Amino acid sequence: MTYRSMPAVGALMVAVALTAGCGSDDADRPDASSVSAPAATGLPAAPMPSTVAPSAGSAAPSSAPSARPVLPAPPPAAPQGPTERRSSPPPVVLPQRPPGAPGAKQVVDAFVAAGLKATHPKDRSVDCGPDGLGLGCSELIATDAVTVYVFPDEISASDIAATWSGQSYQRGAVVLNYLEAKTPAADRPRYEKVLANLR
Repeated sequence: MTYRSMPAVGALMVAVALTAGCGSDDADRPDASSVSAPAATGLPAAPMPSTVAPSAGSAAPSSAPSARPVLPAPPPAAPQGPTERRSSPPPVVLPQRPPGAPGAKQVVDAFVAAGLKATHPKDRSVDCGPDGLGLGCSELIATDAVTVYVFPDEISASDIAATWSGQSYQRGAVVLNYLEAKTPAADRPRYEKVLANLR
């Protein structure tokens, strides 16, 4: 053996001893290609450090933040439409009184002109419709003495007068009602006479 090959053999043995002493397996040992050939100066070259891959059991450090569950976006709010306005009920359409029949106000004015009591007149024609008494009358004026009803025909007036028998008077399409009034029985013929003469 020549003296020139001694440094190369020594360097190889040192490399083998180092890798065997570290306890690494065969996969970690540098192969012959990883050991540098002796330099021209005759000094052994230092072995290249081996790169060890992390084992499968160890977790690689991650710089990314932990993933958070993505929640679904809330549904869009329903568009707000214009505020609905509650429509008022349609006005009650009452039947018209027959031609030639006096109006309820005309009858009350005739009582006052004759000197009879007909104080605090109130137009309650709306009570003639289905939301009121539902009598189907055309006009209704109540006073403190008597209530005047005007119906669209004489037959309707006669039927109501028969219902209020003893407390009413009918002349054509007009009915005088004394039920809600405080008219003395002795004064009733005077009201009926004024109505009978009214044209």
